[in-house]
Amino acid sequence: MSQDTASSTDTTTFGASAIGRYLDDLAAKIPAPGGGAVAALHAAQAAALVAMVARYTTRAKDADNRPAIDRIIAAADAARARSLALADADAAAFTAVGAAYKLPKDTDAERDARGAAITAALLEAARVPAAVVAEADEILSLAADLLPIGNPNVVTDIGAAADAARAAATSSRLNIAINVTSLGEGEGVEFAPVLTRIDELTARADAVYTDVMAVVLR
Repeated sequence: MSQDTASSTDTTTFGASAIGRYLDDLAAKIPAPGGGAVAALHAAQAAALVAMVARYTTRAKDADNRPAIDRIIAAADAARARSLALADADAAAFTAVGAAYKLPKDTDAERDARGAAITAALLEAARVPAAVVAEADEILSLAADLLPIGNPNVVTDIGAAADAARAAATSSRLNIAINVTSLGEGEGVEFAPVLTRIDELTARADAVYTDVMAVVLR
């Protein structure tokens, strides 16, 4: 953000805030949060940046674009909320996978039940990052829509949003892959379109970033 649009903040530092506590947990030797939560929070931050730029684009001179701006704000706020919920869902899914692997396997019936539980848990653990990819996709589309009409004083934040959406998608690819490779043959086929979508999404994110740089440097 440029200096002329920066606002004052309270005296609480990032390190002393909930962010600091989250990073302490992320760095700790505990199962969650992990990379899945990080991916979801990348998406949430991307959505927040898009919403912020849109809110700075509500000047009198932006009146003609107000319907589009209002749509972008509403959509970005909703995507941020969903992405935050997915960070929690990822932790729950990871915990469920660990619990499934700890089920007893002394009898045939127990082994069958354990195998079914593992498969169900792994599928859910892959579906959460797949949902993060969907959020990143929508947020990136909002960023692209906002770029031509957004307040030029905060245009770099659109580039930052595109970068964060890209990170959300590529980090999610890792989490999808690790769970799918543990599934039986054919059980992870539903994720093939998502993985293809990530390649297309990263190309779009790079294009938005490049377009923002062109605006900055002209």
